[in-house]
Amino acid sequence: VFLKDMADFPTLNPLYAAAFGDHKPARSTIQVAKLPLDSLVEIEIVAEYPA
Repeated sequence: VFLKDMADFPTLNPLYAAAFGDHKPARSTIQVAKLPLDSLVEIEIVAEYPA
């Protein structure tokens, strides 16, 4: 998770929990100086889709 401002971290947690439910994937969160399109948050996900 890339945040433009770490002050948004407490707001992110309940939204993240609601999105992923009981399945909590591993994550790391860092603050970055700038994100594309002046976004406040960017989340990078790697997933496996069964063949």
